[in-house]
Amino acid sequence: MQIDPASETSRRIYYLMTSGVVPRPIAWVSTVSRDGVLNLAPFSYFNAITSKPPLLSISVGRRRGERKDTSANASATGELVINVVTEKNLLPMVETAGEYGPEVNEFEVAGLTPIPSERVKPPRVKEAPVQLECRTHQIIEISPGIADLVIAEVLLFHVADDLPVDENLRIPSSELKPVGRLAGDQYTTLGELRDAARPKV
Repeated sequence: MQIDPASETSRRIYYLMTSGVVPRPIAWVSTVSRDGVLNLAPFSYFNAITSKPPLLSISVGRRRGERKDTSANASATGELVINVVTEKNLLPMVETAGEYGPEVNEFEVAGLTPIPSERVKPPRVKEAPVQLECRTHQIIEISPGIADLVIAEVLLFHVADDLPVDENLRIPSSELKPVGRLAGDQYTTLGELRDAARPKV
């Protein structure tokens, strides 16, 4: 089967991409508006870009051409926190995915605990074992009215004290228990882990 995106609707291509590009990590992003309203929302078009400087990318689709609260706040204040989604906080994360108005505090909706960050104003999610305090490095509008690609620079990493971290700062995935996004309403946990070393040439 061959599928030409030029001959398909954007909705069908969305379904194809979100079922074919899997699993995807989830950025659980907390921001605060200029008026002080907290916002928390998940995004699975998310990944690391570089380690020096530590940059991450999050694609935030627009709603009817307008910026969502996450990208609007990240643009207005220049700050955000990315929280890691694990098995324990999967369901609260899903609660924060609703299309709430900008006046709604999703921490309250999902019964989550905001805790102060050290270098940015947006709070961290206490229930997340890894939290990344970030400044907005750049926001790129992807085609007019389609999406905002938020590039965030990590200023400070927070790792829960009960997570073992080796001498190279590696967190074992078996202990973190991250969740990945699949198609539709499906998510995945780690399942079986396999080691496969790269060839030494």
